[in-house]
Amino acid sequence: MQLSKRISNVEPSLTLAISAKEKEMKKQGIPVIGFGAGEPDFDTPDNVKKAAIDAINKGYTKYTPASGIVELKEAICKKLKRDNNLEYSNANIVVSCGAKHSIYNIIQVLCEEGDEVLIPAPYWLSYPEIVKLASAEPVIIQAASKNNFKITTKDLEKFITSKTKVLILNSPSNPTGSVYSKEELKALADFLSNKDIYIISDEIYEKIVYDVTHISIASLSKKIFDKTIVVNGMSKVYSMTGWRIGYLAGNKDIADAAANLQSHSTSNPTSISQWAAVEGLNGEQSFVDKMAKEFRKRRDYIVDRLNNMPGIECLNPEGAFYVFPKITGLNRGGSMEVTEKLLQEAHVAVVPGAVFGADEYIRLSYATSMKNIQEGMDRLEKWIG
Repeated sequence: MQLSKRISNVEPSLTLAISAKEKEMKKQGIPVIGFGAGEPDFDTPDNVKKAAIDAINKGYTKYTPASGIVELKEAICKKLKRDNNLEYSNANIVVSCGAKHSIYNIIQVLCEEGDEVLIPAPYWLSYPEIVKLASAEPVIIQAASKNNFKITTKDLEKFITSKTKVLILNSPSNPTGSVYSKEELKALADFLSNKDIYIISDEIYEKIVYDVTHISIASLSKKIFDKTIVVNGMSKVYSMTGWRIGYLAGNKDIADAAANLQSHSTSNPTSISQWAAVEGLNGEQSFVDKMAKEFRKRRDYIVDRLNNMPGIECLNPEGAFYVFPKITGLNRGGSMEVTEKLLQEAHVAVVPGAVFGADEYIRLSYATSMKNIQEGMDRLEKWIG
């Protein structure tokens, strides 16, 4: 069968492949400790689950407008004003089937063949593939570890061309956990203000931060607000990964185009999930703080353990729920080899840094129990020894 060139150029998700392999080994009775999960191990809050049940009982199970129900758009606008000091109307909001879907829609409506999209590395592995699906070119900017994996204006200067259409900015970051400060974002915003480049600001981990404050680059000036499309969702902060609700907020023309595209692809996100998301955004928020506090404890433990292992260096992440240790000191090959050996020999599942554009590193998620983290660190330490 002759598949399209478009899909043939897309790499399969290695994180899903590792997850599948981990599950298969567990089925065989092998006690694998998994650090690959990109989702919180907490249950969805009870008030959110109840709102979904109420929606079913009220018969809110039919088609909705393709871009989302009015009640959810209003809740999103309130959230963006309350948390991010961003002023939007319902016309600027498109609700999609997860934040990944929002990013896909934006790239599809903005980019075409010949356009370039700047992606700081280490990056979330889906960014380059989403760009390829629009027949555009992902341009990778390596962010220095000495700068906590954050790019600067000097980095941008080297890569901007007449073909540059979009910059994707992810803070807090997957996989590194780095968070851009207000000063760092302002420098980027000032630099980009007079350039004909859109910014996709992926803020999906915004409330999982430690000792820092999340700032949206869109809040820093009117010029940068007009160029920025903010992407967020319910998956990480409200532990609603399977509910598949994400959203974009931005220029009305872009929102209209994304809604038009969505109307011909997925149509509306699940009606029941949308009503659950309304409660998540408008309801009691203590769950978010409790989850972030627990993640902080796990982060402190896993970073300390990793930095006391010979051959490993690990920066202290400021957000999200990942650590990204450097493994070149182990002298056991690149991230793909180390990942395979860890799984087969130590029964520890991690994600190779190669899929994030950084082969000298591996990613471990601490979105798992402290018991699993302790056991996994013990196994890793024994394997290194």
